[in-house]
Amino acid sequence: MPSNITSMVFFYTYVLLSEKDGEHYIGHTNNLRKRLEEHNAGKNFSTKPRRPLNLIYYEACLNEEDAKQREKYLKNTVGRRYLSKRLRTWKQRRSIFA
Repeated sequence: MPSNITSMVFFYTYVLLSEKDGEHYIGHTNNLRKRLEEHNAGKNFSTKPRRPLNLIYYEACLNEEDAKQREKYLKNTVGRRYLSKRLRTWKQRRSIFA
């Protein structure tokens, strides 16, 4: 039976955490799995020396411009504060098991 629903393409804004230095990397992509693999394979100049990296947060947008704007926001001071508050519980749980 043919479907009238077209597949939706999402654009993701994501935050990676470096296990090496504990710092975050923020970016955007339309293929989150592939992009994470590229980061951990050393194909990104900015993150190559900071591997391994773990995905700790992402947001899905319906268009690329929104994902770019969200990336820009998360990289500024107010956005970093937002992330810190948003990930507070995760950080607390993580420190228990560290």
